[in-house]
Amino acid sequence: MNVIGIVGWKNCGKTTLASALIAELCRRGLTVNSIKHAHHGVDVDQPGTDSYRHRDAGAQEVLLAGGQRFAIMHELRGGAEPTLDELLARLGPCDWVVVEGFKAHSHPKIEVHRQACTQAPLYLNDPSIMALATDYAPDFAGPSFDVNEVAAIADFILNVGASSPGKRSSGKP
Repeated sequence: MNVIGIVGWKNCGKTTLASALIAELCRRGLTVNSIKHAHHGVDVDQPGTDSYRHRDAGAQEVLLAGGQRFAIMHELRGGAEPTLDELLARLGPCDWVVVEGFKAHSHPKIEVHRQACTQAPLYLNDPSIMALATDYAPDFAGPSFDVNEVAAIADFILNVGASSPGKRSSGKP
């Protein structure tokens, strides 16, 4: 399974890039799954719905199915947050998985860092960052892309593939 991460600090454009990259890869005929990490309590179900009532009653997992999609809600009930590897194992077959977040994991990543971001770039301490998507000229040994060059970023990940963490190319593809 090919995995590429999109990481960066809050409000630097991770979701915008991840969504655009998913759309670009799909446009090229690839099957793409995604995983989005949230640091806060996520609830896709609302009080009063039948599925919420099932979950509230104690069900470990609730699968909500309809004519156009289904969703599985899994309650941790005090258990540990699943690792990225555990979540990847639950996904269906695909060509690529775009992971937003999980910056502490060692999968290959592209960092989104804009000049307006006040925190230091993650690549300074993370060897698994293979490239940057940015709006300035950073001091980075690997390839850097304009944050809006989604097609070029897609070309890069398709050419490099699921490289081992820490592998940095010496330039743009």
